[in-house]
Amino acid sequence: MKELFSPRWFKSRASESLPDEALRRNIERATETALKKRADVVGAFPEWESYRTAARAVKEHVLENLSSYLASFEEHARANGSTVLYARDGVEACALVMDIVLSAGTRTVVKSKSMTSEEIGLSAALGRSGIQAVETDLGEYIVQLAGEPPSHITAPALHKSRRDIGRLFEQKLGLPYSDEPETLTAVARSVLRDRFFEAGVGISGVNFGLADSGAICVVENEGNARMATTLPPVHIALMGVEKLLPDMRCLALFLDMLARSATGQRLSSYTSIIRGPKRADEWDGPDVLYIIILDNGRTDIFADSRFRSVLSCIRCGACLNVCPVYRVVGGHAYGSAYPGPIGAVLAPFFHGKEDGRHLPYASSLCGACAEICPVRIDIPRLLLLHRGETVRERRAPLIERFLMKAYACVVKRPALYALTGHLLRAFAPLATDEHGLLRIPTRAKTRTFPAPAEKTFREIWKEEGIGST
Repeated sequence: MKELFSPRWFKSRASESLPDEALRRNIERATETALKKRADVVGAFPEWESYRTAARAVKEHVLENLSSYLASFEEHARANGSTVLYARDGVEACALVMDIVLSAGTRTVVKSKSMTSEEIGLSAALGRSGIQAVETDLGEYIVQLAGEPPSHITAPALHKSRRDIGRLFEQKLGLPYSDEPETLTAVARSVLRDRFFEAGVGISGVNFGLADSGAICVVENEGNARMATTLPPVHIALMGVEKLLPDMRCLALFLDMLARSATGQRLSSYTSIIRGPKRADEWDGPDVLYIIILDNGRTDIFADSRFRSVLSCIRCGACLNVCPVYRVVGGHAYGSAYPGPIGAVLAPFFHGKEDGRHLPYASSLCGACAEICPVRIDIPRLLLLHRGETVRERRAPLIERFLMKAYACVVKRPALYALTGHLLRAFAPLATDEHGLLRIPTRAKTRTFPAPAEKTFREIWKEEGIGST
């Protein structure tokens, strides 16, 4: 599965997902619920649009001054007693984590939800070294039991129904079947509680890093991240270099934005601000805190001013919920830790242009992702930029390039365009099914098109005498 989980295989995975009606029902139900909750809390927040503008301005300011903010964060974090490390890519980041875990003398670590760790394949890397990484977020725990990657940025098990989860717990944990959410949650809590005390290392992501204090902020709703960052003696925090904010005032702004966009809440249940390891007068917290700052292609994005705005993303997942393509094929089809529209922009940077070239085309360019983005990232424009590069670098399939040139040749010549239309209408009955739908060989094989109209627009125009005096 690991080898196939790549954006390179998007077309085949999407084709497999399309006929899966149960998958589509699960995704539609979950995304509709998320969008309704979001609409309710955003609608009751009159300052929302001004907050979006302010958040975008803050992110642009940080990116323009990233080196100075990064230096400030590192200086203050070290002063707080944290150890700050840098990783150029996922391989280096995984190696740093493994060194820390092995030096701590443990073979068990607990993880809170972290898209950065998913991005670098941390759990798999630890497993290859004989280190068990236990996911403690309920959604992450479910997909870990199922042997699957997450299918959504904020809701990893969104693609599963509660009956799917009940059967999974029955098979993997040997428990009586139940599909009651309260029962399933209690089971997971019971199984995971002992792991927090057994683990020698806790691993978390970082939602925001504060440059003026060296503190990190972790946002969650289950309390598992707080346990993973306080009970084990060693805490490793993985932070993308773009997660920095200037100060606490800016953090307050983004906490408002993140909760409303991600989960439809006014504020997340748990917001932990961690300013280093446990001090002498504190009861809980790790003895050692490592903050690993990850690049992994972010420098390349930063260097390209056309795409730099994508580094403003706060990983709320709202663009996935509203995307018609994501809602039809699901997150696993993308073959990336970041599915949906934002993942389609990031894939060519994180996976390489060749492996990631299909995802920018996995969009209808309807603009819904840009409208819902809390930091006003113009995702459709970025997708078009990727598509343009694919065409200019001649990385598109030969047949596609031939068809587009043929299409351009036809539409530039009115007489040829009219003749082609007449020919299509003449031969359309040969490809029309009993329902009057036109079947054309496509990637999905399930798509149909209406049969051509009996009359063209130009013919109707002439008959109606539109525009004549």
